[in-house]
Amino acid sequence: MAKNTGKAYFMISVVAQRYDIHPQTLRLYEREGLLKPSRTEGNTRLYSEEDLEQLETILALTRDLGVNLAGVEIILNMRRKMEQMQGEVNEFMEYVKHELARGLDDWEQRLGTALVKSSPTDLVRASQARAARAAKAEADTAPAKVRE
Repeated sequence: MAKNTGKAYFMISVVAQRYDIHPQTLRLYEREGLLKPSRTEGNTRLYSEEDLEQLETILALTRDLGVNLAGVEIILNMRRKMEQMQGEVNEFMEYVKHELARGLDDWEQRLGTALVKSSPTDLVRASQARAARAAKAEADTAPAKVRE
């Protein structure tokens, strides 16, 4: 049921006239699950701004691109899943940023109490240099290939 939340709601006749479509088309979109308008106590459909945005997407797909209703349903479902996935990626990125900031704080604290003051990047570079020297020494001591 529709609640009085200060949002604008539109009756089916107003929406049909505004978008130049038949009210039966709106009912069809609802039956197909493409639109979900709220209802009054008397069961009158009320379309919110979000419903109208959804309707505009449906009309753009059907009128401008020639997509049938089955295709519209697939596109809308994919769009919903992509928005959900984007939200999950954003949430993960916030988590990573938080953990990275916490990790840097830990490193700074460890460096403050370390016996040998060295940044993590210096340690990585030194480790890479040792690995390169070891690889070169191994190559120098390996027997040469016999040429035929």
